[in-house]
Amino acid sequence: MRILLVDDSSTMRRIQKTQLDGLGITDVLEAENGEHALRQIADHMPIDIVLLDWNMPVMDGITTLQNIRSNSAYSGIKVIMCTSESEKTKVVEALKNGANNYIVKPFTPEALKEKVLG
Repeated sequence: MRILLVDDSSTMRRIQKTQLDGLGITDVLEAENGEHALRQIADHMPIDIVLLDWNMPVMDGITTLQNIRSNSAYSGIKVIMCTSESEKTKVVEALKNGANNYIVKPFTPEALKEKVLG
């Protein structure tokens, strides 16, 4: 399983990578914004799951999600929004734009396991 972590915080990416390593998932790529994420996806397919932050410079998470969903070659990618945005309207917006799931930061390793493997 290959996972792409997209977050402008290197600390958050490191925490997620450590949690995924604890689940036995070691094929992990990283991107610091949506623009970089789209390049990573294009260069490293197949990618199974994208853990996508909402608030980032250059290209935010919702725009990145829309770009992923507009490309039929990426239809098999599971996108999980991983964000501090917890308002119901934000969750609904992400799901309407094609997110498969949503997890609010900070989250436990158990919550991440449920979203990724569940």
